[in-house]
Parts: sequence; C-alpha cells; structure tokens
Amino acid sequence: MMPAEREALASLLAAARREGRQIVALPEALVPADAEEAYAAAALVAAQLGWAPLGWKVAGTTEEMRRRLRMPEPIFGRSFAQFLHRAPARLRHATLLDPIVEAEFFFLLARDLPPRDTPWTAEEVAAAVAAVHAGIEVAECRFPGTALPPFSAILADGSGAGHYVLGPEIADWRGATLPAMPVVVEVDGVVRRRGSGAEVMGDPLLSLTWLANRLPRAGAHLRAGEWISTGTASGMLAPRAGAQVVARFGDLPGFGISFEAA
Repeated sequence: MMPAEREALASLLAAARREGRQIVALPEALVPADAEEAYAAAALVAAQLGWAPLGWKVAGTTEEMRRRLRMPEPIFGRSFAQFLHRAPARLRHATLLDPIVEAEFFFLLARDLPPRDTPWTAEEVAAAVAAVHAGIEVAECRFPGTALPPFSAILADGSGAGHYVLGPEIADWRGATLPAMPVVVEVDGVVRRRGSGAEVMGDPLLSLTWLANRLPRAGAHLRAGEWISTGTASGMLAPRAGAQVVARFGDLPGFGISFEAA
C-alpha cells in the first residue's frame, strides 16, 4: 500500500467514525496487504480524529477465534475516552454499528511500559497495573456484517473498537483470581453466555503482557492512565434493541447496559 492509499483509507475510516456510519464498499486498492499496513493505517485514523485516547483493546485471544480470523496472533486497536461509560450504561441501539457485547477484564495502568530490548514479563506488567475492573466492550465495525472486506481492513478500523462500560473493581486480582473467575452474561434476565478469565489466553494478565510486547512493533507503547480491555471472557453476543444486558463476574455485583430502542 502506497502512502497516498493509506491516507485515503484512514480518511475514509475517520469520516465514518465521526459520522457514525458504515462503509458499504471498500475499493480494493485501499485494502491493507497485511497486519502491519493495517495497524499503520489505524494509527493514521487516530491521528486524523484527534480524539483523546482511552487506551487499547485486545481481541482474538483464543485459538478458535484466531482460526476463524485466520490470524497468527491476537489483534489490537486504539480505544477513545469519549466512549467510556460507567455502569449502569444506556446506549441508543439505533446509533450503534452492528454492536457485539463481550464481557472483559479492564486493566488501568499506573506507569508506562516503553519499548526495550528484552520482553516485558507478566510479573513486571502486573507491577505496572493500578487497578483491574470487570467490564463490557460493545464492539462496533465501520463495515457492515453483510459485506465485510478482507480482515486487514477491520484491523485498520481499530479491530472493531467501540464503547466500553466499566463495572466494579476486582480488588484482589493477583495470582489465580482472574483465570478462575466465572463470567456470566444475561439478557433480559436469562443467561446467554458463560465463561471465565481462563478464556483470555489462560489469564487476562497474559493478554496485557502480550500487548505490552506487541505494541512497539507498531510504533506505540502502553502508557500510564490507559485502560486496556483484554479480550472476551464470555464469547460474543449481538444485542437487540430494547435489551437489558447484565454481566456478572464471580461474586461481584452485576452491572450492565440498556440498549434503548429510541
């Protein structure tokens, strides 16, 4: 992909984000050839938008999902501060772009994890964490599900970054707490998804560690104050208009989202 094509793709995606719309047909010339081109385009999207960053999202954290996506590793995308909500949240369903609900563990960083010659260890990354919360990602895509382009274009779209709902803090999260924590998603009082922290690369902390070591290859790094959603612990669920979605992490209070029909 030539620089002019990368700029054109970034401009198209930035406009779609500003206007809250989807791109029905992406010209073949604007499809990134690989993940590195896609992440470079995603960085340009963020620069063109100029929105305050929230942090990052990680996805594709299970082998099954990576097989479906035909990706050799997890994927990541930039998230934005204006789309962070404190539970209970209310979102207008009609303004969302093919929303997908995923219950996830959210990490808040206390200090930077800059590029270095040796990989960051899980212990070092854990020491840089200020807090861990239960959360819900409402992923969105600037391409319609009925006409998806090659997957590299979705990476350029921030890997489907959307809205983020912050639930209760998980106070004693170190050790085996997160992998062993059961996660349930209910819709209108009915359990629709079950999982656990172990669904996220065996331990959500390992997802965060992966990102700390992967971002420098894309010219970025984790910074103090950023929130990172580490990948679904519940699988994916498409909410309907009017649905009441509640996530429950272990014995913590349930929290959720009202997807308002109007």
